[in-house]
Amino acid sequence: MILVHHLNDSRSQRVLWLLEELGLAYEIKRYQRDPATLLAPPELKAVHPLGKSPVVDDGDVRVAETGAVVEHLLDAHDLDGRLRPARGTADGRKCTYWLHYAEGSAMPPLLLKLVFTQLPRRAPGFVRPLVRSIAAKAQSGFIDPQIKTHADWWEAELAATGWFAGPAFSAADVMMSFPLEAAASRALDLSAYPNIARFLQTIHARPAWKRALERGGEYAYG
Repeated sequence: MILVHHLNDSRSQRVLWLLEELGLAYEIKRYQRDPATLLAPPELKAVHPLGKSPVVDDGDVRVAETGAVVEHLLDAHDLDGRLRPARGTADGRKCTYWLHYAEGSAMPPLLLKLVFTQLPRRAPGFVRPLVRSIAAKAQSGFIDPQIKTHADWWEAELAATGWFAGPAFSAADVMMSFPLEAAASRALDLSAYPNIARFLQTIHARPAWKRALERGGEYAYG
């Protein structure tokens, strides 16, 4: 049996979705963020030293990091290659690229956006105006332009087929869902990005995505 160590409002929602797309049986062990700090509970450190989710136990194999989890599940269970284009092909290389890009390049500016948006709210009242000014300059001068560069590229990449790695839905789209959802929630006016908007509408209509949401619970792109 596959066990997913699932943190609410986290990237592990993608793992549940992939498992549903693969039609695999799995169990969920739930962890809740601290409502004040939004950090994962210390119990997760007993699972992995970093205390982060997702972590998946597949028999006697334990895998952490979303991209590594996705690759493991594809290698072990997607035996007909339905969710990964053939290795060595152009689409196969694109799929591998997006699996790594989603966390390696796409998420850092989105995380910075989240941090600098919350900083003024968490600062003591007497320094809040200064923190708000610094945060605004960081966002307008660096973070927002970075996000726009990425979003413009996503929009262009999705123009051809509506998917990230060739003409069909793949694990690349599962991985890329979280950055696009986070960007739509924090930073983008989707009226300027019709292909991104269409991608999100399409994945949210997939039966497997809906089943994963029922199993994992509503989430807020943390």
